[in-house]
Amino acid sequence: MIASRSWKRTTPTLIAYVVVAFAVVVFVFPVYWMLATSLKTRWDAFAIPPRWIFEPTLENYFAVLTGSGWSPTPMSELLGHSLGFSLGASALALVAGTLTGYSLARFRVRGASQFASWVLSTRVFPPVVVALPVFTMMQALELVDTYPGLVIPYAAASIPFAVWMLKGFFEGIPVDMEEAAMVDGCSRFDAFRRITLRLAAPGLASTALFVWILSWNEFILALLMTRSLKTAPVAVTEFVTLYGIEWGQLTATAAMMALPPLILTLFLQRHLVEGLTFGAVK
Repeated sequence: MIASRSWKRTTPTLIAYVVVAFAVVVFVFPVYWMLATSLKTRWDAFAIPPRWIFEPTLENYFAVLTGSGWSPTPMSELLGHSLGFSLGASALALVAGTLTGYSLARFRVRGASQFASWVLSTRVFPPVVVALPVFTMMQALELVDTYPGLVIPYAAASIPFAVWMLKGFFEGIPVDMEEAAMVDGCSRFDAFRRITLRLAAPGLASTALFVWILSWNEFILALLMTRSLKTAPVAVTEFVTLYGIEWGQLTATAAMMALPPLILTLFLQRHLVEGLTFGAVK
């Protein structure tokens, strides 16, 4: 009888462990396969059945980094372009999103809710819908294949996301703290800068990370707007050739593209967790 009760109590736990283990395998296996393929020779990558045991090689990384492979542009240059575009767009989106989100959270003006809904609706449009109009505008302004020509559209696409995230963070900060600071002599801007921004630091960090990842992975606008300043996602398409897909160099490029977000996420992990749980318990 006691054994039966113990089994009934442990069965749900065992099932939960099995489900979690299965989910981990499902999500981790593609990452493993990407890394393994990037370390294979061309013959090992196309072997059927797949070779699970092979001699690792760095020739794919060497070809991609030096530009001696199918992509003529060195990956260090491509990653530099992606980093410049994404950082510039993230900075603009974070500044605009912070000011707009704070205004929507603190000031009650006519039409504020409609404006907030309109801001969110602009994020609903898929990038392919606005790609050609944006290209036409940037071409008229002679900004095609320039940093401002891609930073501005990236920032514009990320601002709605930043506004809605930061609006929720600012609403979770008691307004009494700002009012107390203003009673002590601070202006509205000083209270915002010295009190609210510091309390919203976890939210700012998580928003900046998400906005940066959106810009880092963007493909459609970068494909249309860049030539000499093409980004890493655009260069990935060069490994799909008339003679087949260069899986080794493609997965090596994908692995190097995944490394900066991974490093940044680990660096901001504490702030990210605080930002995601901010306001959950008061």
